[in-house]
Parts: sequence; structure tokens; C-alpha cells
Amino acid sequence: MLCFRLAPVLLCLVLGAAQSYALELNLKNKEDVTCLYAKWQMNFTVQYETTNKTNETVSIPVLGNVTYNESFCGDDHNASRLAVKFRSGFSWFVNFTKRVTHYSIESIVFTYNTNDSSIFPDAKDKGLVTVHKPVMFSIPLNDIFRCNSLFTYETNGVVHNYWDIHVQAFVENGTVSTKEFVCEEDRSSTTVPPVIHTTVPSPTTTSPPVEKPEVGNYSVGEGNSTCLLATMGLQLNITHDKVASVININPNTTGFTGSCQPKRAQLRLNNSVVKYLDFVFAVKNENRFYLKEVNANISLTNGSVFSFSNENLSYWDAPLGSSYMCNKEQTVSVSGKFQINTFGLRVQPFKVKEGVFSTAQECSLDDDTILIPIIVGAGLSGLIIVIVIAYLIGRRKSYAGYQTL
Repeated sequence: MLCFRLAPVLLCLVLGAAQSYALELNLKNKEDVTCLYAKWQMNFTVQYETTNKTNETVSIPVLGNVTYNESFCGDDHNASRLAVKFRSGFSWFVNFTKRVTHYSIESIVFTYNTNDSSIFPDAKDKGLVTVHKPVMFSIPLNDIFRCNSLFTYETNGVVHNYWDIHVQAFVENGTVSTKEFVCEEDRSSTTVPPVIHTTVPSPTTTSPPVEKPEVGNYSVGEGNSTCLLATMGLQLNITHDKVASVININPNTTGFTGSCQPKRAQLRLNNSVVKYLDFVFAVKNENRFYLKEVNANISLTNGSVFSFSNENLSYWDAPLGSSYMCNKEQTVSVSGKFQINTFGLRVQPFKVKEGVFSTAQECSLDDDTILIPIIVGAGLSGLIIVIVIAYLIGRRKSYAGYQTL
């Protein structure tokens, strides 16, 4: 017997933000007893060659008609398998083996279909592509493996992303264990607090003022040259499980990496609290760039993990070949529960020359020139009003000076 569910989670969606779904499988044997249980989230990023001989990167969420029919239980001598099929020609398999004291995740096999024009509209090579990733990860028997943090594997141009994982193979006596084998990322993330973390105050209390974040310099290289430049102070505002957190990114303890393509560039930040914070830029109308996407996975001090992605943003718009600058505080609203405040911002994700910023297009907050005509106009209006009032008072006094004979 096979029981499964595809439940939508992470609902705070704004302007068509990409949804994330939880997959859940409760596999039972012929005695109607649970033998394999799994609940997790995953998606994939694939790089492929187009008919124009350029490389494009696409994200593949696990959506649509999801089936688990090729999953099977296994025993002391035979492997167990967790199998997922979705879309048309897309599949994902995880193989488990059983030992005396533990069970192991042996390998992950992912197959995608470049004939799917909705995902690969201009793929040069059409057909099924299969990538195999050996894992060899061991878990004690009768323990359920739990990892809320992001697991990322990369092989043959495919990036696997897994999070919110709960899985137990070779379940004993049909009862899913309550004893957790926790991944190292979850264990370490709960011991390192963010720089600032405050709970939403009651009406009778006030929260302390939040310090501004330090401005950091970030860059992405391509060969011997720099292809992306960014300078910014970052403050993350997160509301999760009715708790508000404010996290300042410390550039001195934050790592960064990224990638550059002709029409897409990515800057990824990470530290002990932020598993990843991605800023993804895109080109529009062949002559401008903008911030299109933000992806985040952040550990909070209460042990929970906040994960969100929005691929439909439109911030930091500027002409190609220039940089975007906003010295004053600016807010990027990723969702109703996740905002990023920037300070001293300057970014250039395309056409960086000699490793320095090009001429900047300033944000409207920085553009003080618009205030000049407003101030002049207000001053002239005030002067006119004073003259009119003085004139009216003068006329009134003049009439009062004449008497009727």
C-alpha cells in the first residue's frame, strides 16, 4: 500500500513568488505496516546550452502530478528506494541500504527532460538527461533523520537543494521513530546566535534601537577579471512563527561567491547564521539590469529555519554598463514576512570594467536635485502670498483715510 501527500507550504507569497511544496510519503508493505517514511522539500537548478550556444540556468520545482509508485520497502538483504516522478520525464530516486547497526543513503539519481519546452524553451540538445550522485551517508537504525537546514549537492551542471528533511528507511514494527538523528548543520546552527534578535514586544514594553549594519564589499570573479561588484550594508527583517528577528550581516564574518552569465548574475552570501542569501540579477529589454530574485535560508535563535524564495522582484533598475547606487536606507520587500534594508548600496552585476564601478544611476531617495524646484516654487509661492496680503492691508487703510462730506 502506498500513501502520499503533496501539501503547499510557505505561503507568504507576494506578486507571484515561487511556491515551495512539502513532499510526504508513508510507504507500507504488504502487511499494511509502514516501512519507509519521508517528508521533505527540494528543487533543482540546471544549466544547459541553448541553440544560440549560450548557457542558461533554470530552476525546476517539484510540482504538478507527483507520483511515488516506484518506491519499495527493502529488507535485510535488499535495498529500499524512495522514488518520485513529476512533470513529463522527470524523476528522482534515493537508494537506501541496511547494515547491522545503521542504514545508509547510498545514492541520488535525478533525471530531467529537455524536451519540456516550458522549462527548456531553447535547449540545443533534446532528450532525457540523468545525473548520479553518490552520497554514502549513515544513520543509526530506528532513528529518523532530520535536517531543516539546506543540503546542496552539485554534479554535472545540476544543483540539488534539499531542506526540511525528515526520513526513516527500514522502519521497525511499523512505527516511525521519535528519536532524531540531526544533521550537523542543524546542530551547529542553534548554537550561533545572530548579531541582533528581538522578540515582538508586548504593548507595555519597548524594543531597543537597532544598530545600522556595517557596509561590506563583495565581488564575483570570472577568470582573471571581476564580473560583479557590490557594496552594501544589509539588515534582514524576518517574522517567523510570530517572532520578529532583525539580523545585521557582518561582512567581516560573511563569505561570498557567485556566478556571471550574459543575462543572469548571482551573488551568494553565507555565514554561521545565513546558510545562503542569494541576489540574482537579470537583463531586461537588452539594455537594463534589475534585481529579479532573492533566495534565503536563515537559522533563527529558536532553532527554526526560515527559508523563502521570490523570483518575481523588480528592484535596483539601471542601464547596462552602469551601476545602481542608493546611499540612503532602502527596503527590498521579498515577502510580507521578509524584508531586506540596504545601506550605502551600490551594485553592478554586468559589464564591469577594470574591476571598478561604472557611472552610477542614483535612486530617487538620493536624488536631491528634485528638491530644488520644489524649494524655489514654495519660496516664490510664499513671497506672492505675502505681497498679496500686504497689498490688501494697504488698500484697506487707504479707504479708511477718506470721509464722506
